[in-house]
Formats: sequence, C-alpha cells, structure tokens
Amino acid sequence: MNSETKNCQNCKNQFTIEPDDFSFYEKMKVPPPTFCAECRLQRRLAFFNLVTLYKRPCDLCKKDTISMYPLEANYTVYCPTCWWGDGWDPLSYARDYDFSRSFFEQFDELMHEVPHLALAIEQNVIATSPYTNYTGSLKNCYLVFNTDWTEDASYGVYIMHSNTMLDSSLVMSSDRCYDSMHIFKVSGGVGLRNQVTESMNCHFLRNCANCQNCFGSANLRNKKYHYFNEPLSKEEYSNRLDQIDFGSYAQYQGIKKETEKHWDSFPQKAYYDDMSVGCTGNMIFESKNCKDSFELVTCQDGRYLHFLHDTKDSYDITGWGGAELSYDSLTIGENAQNIKWSVLSAIGGSDMEYSFLTIGGRGFFGCVSVKKGEYTIFNKPYSKEEFYALRGKIIQQMNDMPYTDKRGNVYRYGEFFPIALSPWTYNATVAQRVFPMTESDAVSYGYNWQEKTPTEHAITKRSEDLPDNIKDVDETILKEVIQCTLCKKGFKIVRAELDFLRGRHFPLPRACPFCRIGEKLDMWLDESKMTTCQCVQCGKTTPVSKLLKNKPIVYCKDCYTKEIV
Repeated sequence: MNSETKNCQNCKNQFTIEPDDFSFYEKMKVPPPTFCAECRLQRRLAFFNLVTLYKRPCDLCKKDTISMYPLEANYTVYCPTCWWGDGWDPLSYARDYDFSRSFFEQFDELMHEVPHLALAIEQNVIATSPYTNYTGSLKNCYLVFNTDWTEDASYGVYIMHSNTMLDSSLVMSSDRCYDSMHIFKVSGGVGLRNQVTESMNCHFLRNCANCQNCFGSANLRNKKYHYFNEPLSKEEYSNRLDQIDFGSYAQYQGIKKETEKHWDSFPQKAYYDDMSVGCTGNMIFESKNCKDSFELVTCQDGRYLHFLHDTKDSYDITGWGGAELSYDSLTIGENAQNIKWSVLSAIGGSDMEYSFLTIGGRGFFGCVSVKKGEYTIFNKPYSKEEFYALRGKIIQQMNDMPYTDKRGNVYRYGEFFPIALSPWTYNATVAQRVFPMTESDAVSYGYNWQEKTPTEHAITKRSEDLPDNIKDVDETILKEVIQCTLCKKGFKIVRAELDFLRGRHFPLPRACPFCRIGEKLDMWLDESKMTTCQCVQCGKTTPVSKLLKNKPIVYCKDCYTKEIV
C-alpha cells in the first residue's frame, strides 16, 4: 500500500499516512485517522488532568476529599475509598442503546451519571499518600504525580522506584535527591539536570554518568572531584564546597544561574535515544522501532507513543504502560490488550473500546467505571453473541449518524472522544501546557474553561520576608501561609518538607509546590516538541527538541558520541 496524504479535520494541515501505518490500522481493524498526529495528541491530553487538584465532598460518604474534579463539575465523584469499595454497583447505571441519537451524546450522559474516581490512585495508596494523583505503590508521599513504587517523596512528576525525594521529577531508581530532573540511579543528588546517571553525591551536573563528588559540571564520564569541569584533589574539592552555604536561598539561586551559564559552554546532545534501535523522537531508552515518540522505556514497534514503559505494537498511546496491540488511548496499561479510544483503563483488561475507568475484564464498549466483568455495553452486560451483534450495529450507526462538534469536526467510529466531552476544563489539563489556548477560543470551540480560583487561606507572610537561611527558620514557619512569588497564591511548608530541608541544609522555597512542579513539567513537555537545527560540529541537519533550539552548542548524536562518550 502506498503513502497517502490527508488534510486534518481539525487544523486543516496536511499529514501523511505511511504504508506501515496502514498495516497497523488493518491489523487493529480500525479506520485510518482523520486528525493529524498533533491534533490526536491534543484530544487525548484534554482528558489528562494530572496536577490540578480541588477540594470537594465525596458524593457517597459526604466527607471532604481531594479530587481532580472541581465541585462545580457536574459529575458524581466518589473518594478513592468509596469508589474502590463495594458500597455501590456500576452496573446499576446500565442503559439500553438509543439508535435515534449519536453515540457520543449518549456516552456523555452516562459519564455525568456514573460515579468517577476522585483521584487516580490505587487502594494501597489511600492510607499514607492520599494527596497524589495517577499513582500506584506509594508510602508517605505528598503531591507527587504519575509516580509508582516510591517512598518519602514530595512535589514531583514521574518518580519510579525511588525514595526520599523533594522537588524532583523524571526520577528512576534514585534516593536522597533534591531539585533534580532526569536522573537514573543517583544517590544524594542536588540540582541535577538532563540525564545524570549512576552517580553519587553530586551537585548541579548536566548529562553526566558514573560520577562521584562532582559539582557544577557538564558531560563528565567516570569522574570524581570535579568542580566546574576542573579536576581537583579530594581535599581541595571539599574546601571549595565548604565555602558554599547551600542553606542560603540567595547563594543557592546564584549557584544555579552560574552553573547553567557554565553548562552552555559545553556541547549538548540534540536528542536522546539511548540503547535504542530504529527509533525517532526524544527521551527514548532501551526501545526498538518506535517512531515519533517521547519518553519511552523498553517499548517496541509503535508510533506516536508518549510517557510509556513496556508497551508494544501500539499507536497513539499516552501515559502509563504495559499495553499491547492498543490504539489512540490515554493512561492505559498493566497487562492491557486491544484497548481502543479509552481513558484510565485496563489493569489486566482486554478488548475495550470507548470506555472510561474500566478496570479488568474484557469486552467493554462505551462503559464508565466498570470493574471486572465482560461483554458490557453502556454498563449493561450481554451474552458474548448479543454483545458482538449489538456492537456491530452501534458501529454502523456511529458511521451513519456521526457526532459533529462546534468546529465542524465529524466523529465516526474510529475517532477518540471529542474534547467537548472531557470532564475537565481545558486549562486544567496537560493539553493547555502543550497546546495552549485562549479562553475565548476554547469557549468558542465548546470546551470547558475555569477561571483561576483565589487562594483559600489568608496570606500571613510574603516570600520576600522569609529568612534567607534555613538555619534561621523556626517551628512557627509551619503555621504561616506564604505568598507564592509566581502565582501569588498561599502555600504552607509541611513537616516532612521542613525536616528534609533542615536535614540536608537547603533553603525554604519561595514558590508554591504547584509552581515548582509545573516548572519541571513544562521543561519536560517542551522536550517532546521536536524541530531541526544544524550540528555545530559537522554542520549536518539534526532533529532537536525545541528546548535546545536556541542553545549555543548543540551536537548531533554521532558527533556527541564521538566527542563525549
């Protein structure tokens, strides 16, 4: 089959479907997309509220809970304890399919009736880490997101198999780290950035590997006692560090600026596809044949994949991992098979289409919050024969009576949910960070939007009035409501945070946790946006993340490998 160029329904730009793409769609028994890859990603991300949290009562037990749904949202929301419990039956919301109305119109009504899970957390998280979202096996964690198998961590995104973390994101198999990002097997790291691996007791490094006791350096390999890339004796290195007061906010911020300037004098790698074969995109590790993808670990044979691990033979999957033969879905995984156009689903499930929060089981079509079972349509169980007969009729009706949104986009069988059906406001989701939109445009397209909410607590201390040094901070700080320097809302220092900062001698933050998390999250998402530039070394055009587009010294993969590795 030859390549085919189409015009995207949504943005009107041209996009190409390659022969391998057609082979995948035929294998999955789905029609080719009518939206381009970017617009398909935007649709999915508009259903991904990762870090925006609200306080509201549970609609079952009536107790106050933290939720990713605001009180104003017209949805039934249960706290995690109630949602995972046996006090309600999702099948009690079953309804027959109405062939006189569009599928998406009916699904939207079902979404408003069936209870939603307030936070995407597992049952074992509730006891010690209830203030988290999209998390798995945690202990004593607070305001971490998209995190699993982690203990004693606060304020971060994508932390895996780690412990004792503060203000760190994109972390795997590490411990005792602060203000770090993109690290793997690191112990005692501070201010680390952009692929620091298998290192110990290092400060302010960028793209370094197997280092110990190094400071303010870039592109080091197998080094000890380096200070701004200068080799020192152990004694001289210790003397230099002794002259720095890391507990001073002014000194800490000054060091960050100095090291970032120093980093720019060294080559940067245009993109990362370490230990991978046949892949294109960025931040791809130990993967094979994954095209146009971002932030993958041990994935193979896919395209348009994002934020995943252990996923194969899949297209257009964003978030989580452990899926196979799946298409155009968000946050699916853990032994998932044949999942299509679904959100927050699987955990051992298979054969799910157009479903939301379906856990386990198989044969779900248009279901919401169904746990286990099989052959269910609109939360109503059928025999296997009845299920497939009705499914076929619904698919035909979806094609004959499509849904049309306010932009004129037509949704037949094979399209992900329209953004207008998202239970979240557009500006609360990751879509706003990757595909920013004005309020007027969003509302004109029929998307939900929420005004910024004022701070819930009266400010008692301005951030500029905080003590510069952590040694001058007493217990009364735990009672203060501090004004964030960025969003101007109030935030509090919690006990675990204060103990960490005192124990490691780091200053109090001036920005609230959500602004600190958002800064690293936005940098991470910017790395997913690819463009091209000229390699400074060889002059050849190379793919590069937009985050590095204007950096002074960018090397292509081959030149970087020859000179640095």
